[in-house]
Amino acid sequence: MSKKNDNTLVKNASFLMMAALISKIIGMLYKSPLSTTLGSQSFALFQYAQNAYFILLMIASFSIPQAVSKIMAEKIAFKRYRDAQKVFYCALLYAVIAGGIVALFCLFGASIMVPDKMAGARLALQMLAPTIFLSGILGVFRGYFQAYRNMMPTSLSQIIEQIFVAVFALLMSSLMISAHSGKGEEVIQSWGAAGATMGTGAGVLAALLFMVFVYVINRKTIRKKIKRDRVSVNEETSQVMKTIILIVMPIIFSAFIYNVNGYINSYMYTDILGKRGMDETVLQTLYAEYGYFMTLINIPLTLASTAPTSMIPEVSAHYAMHDRKGANEKIDRATWISMIISIPAAVGLAVLSGPVTRLIFGETNGVAAQLLIIGGITIILNGNSNISNGVLQGIGKPNIPMIHAAIALGADVIVMALLLLLTDLGVYAIVLSMVVYAVVMCLLNERAMKKYMKHKNPWKKAYLYPLIASIPMGLVAGGVYYGLYFLVPSNFLCLCVSVVLAVIVYFVVYLFVSKPSKEELTMLPGGRILYRVAGKMNLI
Repeated sequence: MSKKNDNTLVKNASFLMMAALISKIIGMLYKSPLSTTLGSQSFALFQYAQNAYFILLMIASFSIPQAVSKIMAEKIAFKRYRDAQKVFYCALLYAVIAGGIVALFCLFGASIMVPDKMAGARLALQMLAPTIFLSGILGVFRGYFQAYRNMMPTSLSQIIEQIFVAVFALLMSSLMISAHSGKGEEVIQSWGAAGATMGTGAGVLAALLFMVFVYVINRKTIRKKIKRDRVSVNEETSQVMKTIILIVMPIIFSAFIYNVNGYINSYMYTDILGKRGMDETVLQTLYAEYGYFMTLINIPLTLASTAPTSMIPEVSAHYAMHDRKGANEKIDRATWISMIISIPAAVGLAVLSGPVTRLIFGETNGVAAQLLIIGGITIILNGNSNISNGVLQGIGKPNIPMIHAAIALGADVIVMALLLLLTDLGVYAIVLSMVVYAVVMCLLNERAMKKYMKHKNPWKKAYLYPLIASIPMGLVAGGVYYGLYFLVPSNFLCLCVSVVLAVIVYFVVYLFVSKPSKEELTMLPGGRILYRVAGKMNLI
């Protein structure tokens, strides 16, 4: 395999990481004024509706990009372009049917998904029904281009989606609050949250239109490849649909079990503490703090998940050609990319938890910062399990992470129930249960990776070096911020200075201890510039 193809994984992961970073920054920034516009209680309703929507989205379309990219990549590896295109068409049909059914459930079953203590979130969830339907179709287009190892359309569509989400969430929430002013606080809160969820629909629609536009532009090239195809076997439509369903269903169950813990934890938190007599206003206010925490932590969590997204078609292609060594090399590189971001992000957010939450969410009462300190470790743990999930799905073992997720979910629910019933930890119980879930998932997936891939986790390169570099980074970040704040009490200024210096320290120390090659550095975004600077400083 050529050097160019060897670098495809890292470049694709880098594209997705940059897009995810930009998207999540936009998402974080717009939620700051959104939380101010809605207020803590309405923001809690919005956050709860989004959690319920995410569960329904997983059932309808969450697995579509992975499944489409996996099945198509295996056929493209053998130049079966006509068969790959048929997979695309059948996947569209599947997305329409599955998305339609789940969207109808979202519209008419909101009362089932949302408990009485959060009844105001039901309208917001119903507003997301059309979004669920469109998301499946969008996922098929994203999986299509990922199969061809072209991550640029997906990356750009993510940015476009988030821009529209931000603009329309702020606009529609303000309009809904204004339109229902004078109708009672509960009505205003419910419609404000509903207006905010309308932004999600606008974002998905904009991203879908962009992906369709890109597909139309590339249609001529696609047709040429299909015309030259002499090896496709022209599978029956029923057989292709069966293959899609057999691939999608285990991934759906795995993803559902893997992510449903957040929704279950939220439901248990609301239900159990409500029955224990916690005031509804206090309950919703603390849940809003959990929403602030998740908004901040989702940035590095999303970055950690981009490597597996781009890795699945790569690993599938190598594994299909019985190239286990090549597949393991891709896994190592994906792990390296994930951890070089996840570890310093976890340390940095823990050290600067208070200043960061106060900057983004002025309405916070400080609980979100404490949750960041406790839950920061989940960034690293989820980064690890996302990699192993992607690998096991990519090699045709989707049932393995599903079983592991079920075991981890059982541990999560038991811990959550005990903490809520026997202690007064309240919202902190959600984060502690998240940590338990992530630890169990990592341990079980790691064992499976060794069994099926003979894979040895690159602990030294992927984990130890970033951790060593993160220690002085954290010391500099905390020392500079609090030292400077004593002299100049400006949260924004002190954060900017401390973060910039911390990033510089991290990369200087990392380059010094890891001694990466020119090839490795140049695979990263801005890596060529970093290589030249490191060379002049005699760090490599």
